[in-house]
Amino acid sequence: MSRIKEFNLPDLGEGLTEGEILAWLVKVGDTIELNQPIVEVETAKAAVEIPAKWAGVVTRIFHEAGTTVEVGRPIISIDTDPGAGDLPEPSAESLAAVQIAPKEGAVEPGMVGSPAPAAPGVGRTPVLVGYGVREASVKRRPRVSAAAAPVSVVPPAAQAVAPAAPAVAPAATAVPARSGPVLAKPPVRKLARDLGVDLATIPGSGPLGSVTRDDVHQAAEGVAKPAAIPAARPVAVFDAAREQRIPVKGVRKLTAENMVASAFTAPHVTEFLTVDVTRSMKALEKLKARRDFADLRVSPLLLVAKAVLLAVGRHPMVNSSWSASTNEIVVKEYVNLGIAAATERGLIVPNVKDAGRLSLRELAEALNELIRVARSGKTPPSDMAHGTLSITNVGVFGIDTGTPILPPGESAILAFGAIRPTPWVHNGKIKVRQVTTLGLSFDHRIIDGELGSKFLRDIGEFLTDPEAALLAWT
Repeated sequence: MSRIKEFNLPDLGEGLTEGEILAWLVKVGDTIELNQPIVEVETAKAAVEIPAKWAGVVTRIFHEAGTTVEVGRPIISIDTDPGAGDLPEPSAESLAAVQIAPKEGAVEPGMVGSPAPAAPGVGRTPVLVGYGVREASVKRRPRVSAAAAPVSVVPPAAQAVAPAAPAVAPAATAVPARSGPVLAKPPVRKLARDLGVDLATIPGSGPLGSVTRDDVHQAAEGVAKPAAIPAARPVAVFDAAREQRIPVKGVRKLTAENMVASAFTAPHVTEFLTVDVTRSMKALEKLKARRDFADLRVSPLLLVAKAVLLAVGRHPMVNSSWSASTNEIVVKEYVNLGIAAATERGLIVPNVKDAGRLSLRELAEALNELIRVARSGKTPPSDMAHGTLSITNVGVFGIDTGTPILPPGESAILAFGAIRPTPWVHNGKIKVRQVTTLGLSFDHRIIDGELGSKFLRDIGEFLTDPEAALLAWT
């Protein structure tokens, strides 16, 4: 049984077919332990650390960081018995016995370990492990002979007569001396003598090509005459040199595919509701002052999540999905509440499992943990699976509201906008109140306008007076 074990990239969940190696946590020669994290891999769901399947010494890393690897392909090899001595040097015969090398032309370019095989007697040919030594030697393309190469025949007479071309074009052409008399007035001639300028070398700009005083001064000062036509402005270039290309892969690729599938499958409808949440903000301050919430981060999202969960209890059809395969509406008796989170690798929507059964304290703990893990980029695929209803908190970016796209398999998603001090009619008077806008997108195949409106209205009523709603609804 071989000491060297090749560790293949495992299926990290829900039939994923590939993953990108973000970073190696070990290097060749390191001694590792069983279940020690060895590599960080990003899949279409999240970034995860993969533990070692065996203990031993790392002998080879097959792919560098940044490489996308298919599931089932080897990524690292481990010597599981390093105390047994040095590994035997594999011979060409032993490698060929394991697997015969493909015929000429069947091997992909770059699969052989070196550009050309070593000469006989010098040493073994470097090869990729498992491919063996190529039987045929590398053949060079025959050179084109001098006789076969096309040449241009120049008669000897032409060679003798034809002048040699200059190697470099001159930077400037000297003004040839005039062959005839120079037209210039006597004062101009005197000025040229005083300044030491040869009139024969000056192109005249006066009548009939006569040399003027300005011509002499410019020649003496070495200043060229201004061009009659102004120089053209440089032309802007729009090409790859001024572009940046970002590969679409991993989480961002899956998000794009899901959004396209959802947008063109479920008929979206969005409704908006502006709500006075002044009492909700006061209720949050009371929660923060309680001992059992002192160690938790309590934000308005907690009350919005509670409002959604209570509204689902009053309108269960909202928490459902459309089954195209069976032509049924599947109503869920559990709420896996998704919270959209923006990460460096793209948008993810992890969910709080069975959130409807949690107390307010437990819900606060679950939301804090969900957001903490999402920001670290370590959200496992299981936390993003089986969502039933979602919230996207665009208010943290200062956005009032939006028309969010449904996560695949869900029938509703709520956009929670920024809370702003706003002039508001309260008890018949205009006062400054804390106001936000909610946007509810829903699948119109399942949720009609009446149901969507009632659901959104109940969320707004809770946020308007959460203490009264908790007493009346629970």
